[in-house]
Amino acid sequence: MSTPVRIAVVGAGAIAQLAHLPVLAKLRGAELAALCDNDRAKARALADRFGIPDVFTDIDDLLDYDRVDLAVVATPNHLHEPHVMQLLAAGVDVLCERPLSLTSKGVERILAAAARGNRKVFVANNHRFRSDVQALVRFLGGGELGKLMGMRAGAYHPRGKIEGWRLSRQEAGGGVLFEKGFSLIDLAMWMADFPAPQRVWAHCDRPRGANSVEESAIVAVECANGAAFTFDVSWAYVGVDERWWFETLSSRGSARLAPLRVVKELNGKPVDVSPTGASARENAFIQSYRAELTHTISVLRGEAEYEAPSDQVIVHRIIEAAYRSAEEGKEVRL
Repeated sequence: MSTPVRIAVVGAGAIAQLAHLPVLAKLRGAELAALCDNDRAKARALADRFGIPDVFTDIDDLLDYDRVDLAVVATPNHLHEPHVMQLLAAGVDVLCERPLSLTSKGVERILAAAARGNRKVFVANNHRFRSDVQALVRFLGGGELGKLMGMRAGAYHPRGKIEGWRLSRQEAGGGVLFEKGFSLIDLAMWMADFPAPQRVWAHCDRPRGANSVEESAIVAVECANGAAFTFDVSWAYVGVDERWWFETLSSRGSARLAPLRVVKELNGKPVDVSPTGASARENAFIQSYRAELTHTISVLRGEAEYEAPSDQVIVHRIIEAAYRSAEEGKEVRL
């Protein structure tokens, strides 16, 4: 494909405004063809800002539009599966913000629909494309740090900053575990090459009242290869700044992200072997989306190999097991 990939963005919320639209507007090989959002005034203003020729307020109208090769779905979580299924049925490839669905069964339905229609579906797990993550993966994949023993990750967000549909279980699918824990679980499992999860334990804290989603959670996952992962997330953190951490533990070394630091055992002593140049000039958030969207365009242009996101079924099963563990107060075996 030598012509630009024509792209429609479905949903004009925060992630579209902060990442998809500004990145795609400048991305070589991409052409922003349409924007779809039920708020016409907002959509029209954004379309004018980013030079998008067509605006729709209903996805059904977008489906009749024949100038789209790829649709980016950035709507609220509960709309992901129906929107993706509609687009696939219309013969459009899809990049969907995580989660692909609210359930593992929903992910399986999407994968089956994409396969039947010979369509491609991508999930916006942007952390995988961070330059520091890519550098760390080379250490882990090459066995330089020895056997991977486990990973420890977490994200704390100050209280009161989450609102709207994310506080509704029906629309969000869950609370902070689904919103913030999903990306950490996906990143850890992906970096470890998706070892088979065997045991999951979790604890969730939910506030009293009508809000039924958890505002903090701790999850432990043990895999068949002996690796163990723990995740600690909260959006009720009493603190001034947000916190995000990700650490790996191996038999002959350790590493952490943000900033990247790698320590390796050499002659019985820990030595800092952190690579230089692993940090991008732009912030990790924008850099990761630029790399992710560039990869997606390359796949659609036949310049990179496509891999169906079947690993998302595993991530969802871990999260479903975590919710079950928290509800039942005991470990869940997979």
